[in-house]
Amino acid sequence: MKTYLKLLAVLLILGSCQQKEEKTKETEEKKVVKDTYVQDNYTKKEVKIEMRDGAKLHATIYAPKDTSKKYPILLQRTPYSCQPYGEDKFRRRIGPNLNLMKEGNIIVYEDVRGRWMSEGVYDNMRAYIPNKTGKQTDETSDTYDTIDWLVKNVENNNGKVGTWGISYPGHYATVSAIDAHPALKAASPQACIGDFFFDDFHHNGAFLLSYFKAVSLFGTYKDQPTDASWYSFPKMDTQDQYQFFLDKGPLKNLNEYFQYDKLDTKAVADKNKIDDFFWKEIVEHPNYDDNWKSKGIIQHLNKVPSTVATMIVGGWFDAEDLYGPLETYKGIEKNQPNNYNTLVFGPWDHGGWSRNKVPNKVGNYYFGDSISLNFQKNIETKFFNHFLKGEGSKKSGLPEAYVFDTGKKEWKSYDVWPPKNAVKQSFYLSENQELSSAKKGNSKTQFISDIKRPVPYSEDIKTVFTPRKYMTDDQRFAARRPDVLVFETEVLTDDFTLSGDILAKLKVATTGSAADWIVKVVDVHPADLKNDNEEMQKHLKLSNYHMMVRSEVLRGRFRNSFSKPEPFTPNKKTNVNIKLQDVFHTFKKGHKLQIQVQSTWFPLIDLNPQTYVDNIYKADEKDFKTQTHSIFTDSSIEFTVLK
Repeated sequence: MKTYLKLLAVLLILGSCQQKEEKTKETEEKKVVKDTYVQDNYTKKEVKIEMRDGAKLHATIYAPKDTSKKYPILLQRTPYSCQPYGEDKFRRRIGPNLNLMKEGNIIVYEDVRGRWMSEGVYDNMRAYIPNKTGKQTDETSDTYDTIDWLVKNVENNNGKVGTWGISYPGHYATVSAIDAHPALKAASPQACIGDFFFDDFHHNGAFLLSYFKAVSLFGTYKDQPTDASWYSFPKMDTQDQYQFFLDKGPLKNLNEYFQYDKLDTKAVADKNKIDDFFWKEIVEHPNYDDNWKSKGIIQHLNKVPSTVATMIVGGWFDAEDLYGPLETYKGIEKNQPNNYNTLVFGPWDHGGWSRNKVPNKVGNYYFGDSISLNFQKNIETKFFNHFLKGEGSKKSGLPEAYVFDTGKKEWKSYDVWPPKNAVKQSFYLSENQELSSAKKGNSKTQFISDIKRPVPYSEDIKTVFTPRKYMTDDQRFAARRPDVLVFETEVLTDDFTLSGDILAKLKVATTGSAADWIVKVVDVHPADLKNDNEEMQKHLKLSNYHMMVRSEVLRGRFRNSFSKPEPFTPNKKTNVNIKLQDVFHTFKKGHKLQIQVQSTWFPLIDLNPQTYVDNIYKADEKDFKTQTHSIFTDSSIEFTVLK
């Protein structure tokens, strides 16, 4: 039981569906479903499914007790465990949502190869093998073999299978659609990882230092099935994450936390010793080399057959996996334009659409009531029922793109994403902090990037497993720092809607030979707004709130190639283009559109030494230097604007 509770705590942090109940509003779940609902209405069976190479994977099958009809199978493959183990122990909730659980489906969870009770050795983002022969395996073949066994051996199934999952399980849902089993009819990758050089642990080559504590969850070696956790999390011994990492200094000083026998101590015999295979992989592969390329799944989306309908789900404020779902949708559209492929993006953080709370908030920002509940009932359930219980035609009654305007706080439907009437429009980072539609001036603005005083990503003093709320945080604390450049429009006289990706075309220079560049898109609210969220942090007001709408970093060494890094020439004007992921946000009349540019974002990302070294993970203290950076007035931001 202790192991189960520990795992549940981890899954909470990583994006599980359960969060603490609202203090002021009762959850829909508690109104309609008893805690014993699954046990009262389902039987549970645990099985070992043999793969083509002989490895046996553990699966848990929940089947409706009502056997008067046949049911489709809903499968989730996960590295986060099928717990609770034991056929007499039941989950409180099963399936993608309460509706699909209550109406009856065969729900299956499987521990992926090398995790928990499944045999084999785990590989983080195991590489896809095209044209497999003999007993070669990857996650696509493991999924195929699992589905093949289920449709042949589970009683009362109707021969149709759907897959779903959020975050890492979302990745396995994507994988299921590649070289898919004929019985697979519907897949819903949600917040799905697409490529580990752009999702989760990296953003455009910069290491997400804020994910430090999560590394051991994926990189601790195990070669035998177990129902107990075998990994340990590093202890930081402080509640101030910013100060902890600042005091630690270069990344190589973190190696001590990834030695199996040293996780809880500071006594380290060999600072270069690394037992954690994922941390070792990160350290030894600082560039986008064949190691990372082989593990990406986006480049294989031409292998999704037309027999599999896909619904890609994501949140506009997902700090973990924003790249993955957007690129997965676009990749299928590009490679398989005749497939049934839809996109749903709402005002959620990581996995927020699966929660059963009435109020929908991200951090301090409130977007409305019952948004997630309506998605579950009217979109997700309808999708799976149409393809697994209904006729399964392309006329599902659902839109191609169902997207939430996070400025107007309303849903819109489109036949394609981005919408057909979206156009590119550029604004320039002009003199006097202006963001203007025409280039003004021919100068530059400078700031000092002090390596000892990096710009924080949040004003909160805390340690977190994986940060989320910062995605809508008030950015006034950053705008008021001298090392953050601010450019903004006049007060808008009409609504201005962004509906697609954003490209920052910076013209920069630095006194050093290396630098990171961070661009943030901010919605500056009017002064007369009143708070609409009772749980907003007490020191904040919606009056003049600087809401972060989108942000991204580019490690400057990768400005021309993620595979072949290169230094800056000191004091030389240089082009740095940064792609920011899609948004759907209306800057309403009376608001202002603001751009912030900075060079540190700590400790969301690690510190750049600001002098070029071949591998930042092995940089020494002496490599870290304070530098002066410049932004030129011919820098621009290219928006995708809805007309």
